[in-house]
Amino acid sequence: MTFTHAQVQAQLTGPGQLFETEEIGDTGVRTWKHAPPHFRALLENSRWQGDKEFLVYEDEHITFEEHYRRAATLANRLVDDYGVTKGDRVVVAMRNYPEWVVAFSAALAAGAVAVPLNAWWTEPELAYGVKDCGAKVLIADGERAGRLAAVSAGTGVPMIVARGEAPEGARSFEEVLGEVTGEVTLPAVELAPDDPATIFYTSGTTGFPKGALGSHRNLGQAPMTVAYGLVRAVAMAGKDVAAATGVRRVTLLTVPLFHVTGTFSALITTMFTGGGLVLMYKWDAGQALRIIEREKVTTTIGVPTNSWQLMSHPDFGKYDLSSLTTLGYGGAPAPPKLLERITANLPDRAPSNGYGMTETTGLAVGIGGPDYQARPDSIGLPSAVVDVRVVGPMGEELPPDEVGELCMRGPNVILGYWNKPEATKETFVDGWVHTGDLARIDSEGFVYIVDRAKDMVIRGGENVYCAEVEAALFEHPAVDDAAVIGVPHDELGEEVGAVVRLRPGSAATVEDLREFLAGRIAKFKIPTQVWFRESELPRNPGGKILKTRLRQEVLSA
Repeated sequence: MTFTHAQVQAQLTGPGQLFETEEIGDTGVRTWKHAPPHFRALLENSRWQGDKEFLVYEDEHITFEEHYRRAATLANRLVDDYGVTKGDRVVVAMRNYPEWVVAFSAALAAGAVAVPLNAWWTEPELAYGVKDCGAKVLIADGERAGRLAAVSAGTGVPMIVARGEAPEGARSFEEVLGEVTGEVTLPAVELAPDDPATIFYTSGTTGFPKGALGSHRNLGQAPMTVAYGLVRAVAMAGKDVAAATGVRRVTLLTVPLFHVTGTFSALITTMFTGGGLVLMYKWDAGQALRIIEREKVTTTIGVPTNSWQLMSHPDFGKYDLSSLTTLGYGGAPAPPKLLERITANLPDRAPSNGYGMTETTGLAVGIGGPDYQARPDSIGLPSAVVDVRVVGPMGEELPPDEVGELCMRGPNVILGYWNKPEATKETFVDGWVHTGDLARIDSEGFVYIVDRAKDMVIRGGENVYCAEVEAALFEHPAVDDAAVIGVPHDELGEEVGAVVRLRPGSAATVEDLREFLAGRIAKFKIPTQVWFRESELPRNPGGKILKTRLRQEVLSA
């Protein structure tokens, strides 16, 4: 028996159901009624998982109970030793170590605002983040501690260092943590859903990054949104929801925790559902294959590039991947060709694509199961608590299938930007966040991202959507990665260019690619210039190609 999307949503969100919704006052915004109201509730509930494995890092295994005790202990140390009070900012700057999770949890449990900083940042960038948020305490790994030593000394902000030598004046993570006992409780602090919880800095390509200020409501709603998307896909496929959701998920995280995908789609969701989370020192496709076999990973969460590289690795067929049932990705455009490759190389798996941003606390729109097979170029339907619309230049709502800026509203939309009222006013209008992405919504409500507004190439007055050209390039069997950019042109303003990385052992010429594209996209969209590149295309930690940098590299060569 098949159901419509409306029927499935009504069934899952009805009174008494796990995904029951309710409105916040008369705002028109719906929330998950049974979501944790704040992080402390989520952490306390996670303790019921007891000796189940929560975190895995190389040969280290940490249970839910052990994580709770360490987080609660550190939270008390932050309050008692460092004077952290509700609303203070605690910076976390490190790789995906277990200590990252403990520090993040401890900061939130103490009522502080957790501020994960980009571990890829340089010393000046890290200093900017520390000063911009007004940090009370810095918690870093050895690598970041070296870069933060000067700012810590210059500002007087104390630093705690994990997995590395502590600079003069700093203390080691182990020393601060001290004895961890089973009698520990969380420090006394009252939290409400609208209290600030996190500051994640956006990966802006121009100017200084903005601190996205999220609330405890945002945080608590996030795992429910992820879970709802998974259950909706199962229900739409006509499968037994209870049986499918009863299987414990072991997730391999392939992106940094300082990215909202890592924290909210993976970490917080794992804590909420009682699953397991496997961390990597850094992304490596060969290592990931070994980990999937060893830890019996059921799910991967990352960006499309991770799944693509996993299947392209020469050792792909050497490992037992039978435990892997789901490949989840988002954060960057997923070429439709990726779904075809997964279907061919990993049959009977359940790939899913999702869309979200820092300003929506991660996932907001998603697709999986038969919907994804039928619409591989769509990012799917909004979550049951998220409203979407597409607007024109004057803010007017556009009819189905017309391209405009995608706007979203829901309990996942953040409070605004830290200490940036003008930027907040520009991006958040009457409860709707303006994403900056060009999209269309079809008559059934499915959303299609056409391009990033700033990435669009305007060739002689004609709009060329880079994502469309990139998707066509990925259809070519020799193409392993591709990015489309605008190339300055005296007469047309811009022409279409492409930077292409070929698969190992494959060959293709510029003319080969142009002839291939001729039957797939309009002539004016076909790149006039193509640069071949042997190394990987530059990406930010969220998996998005750094097109400004790429454009500078190829045009100055």
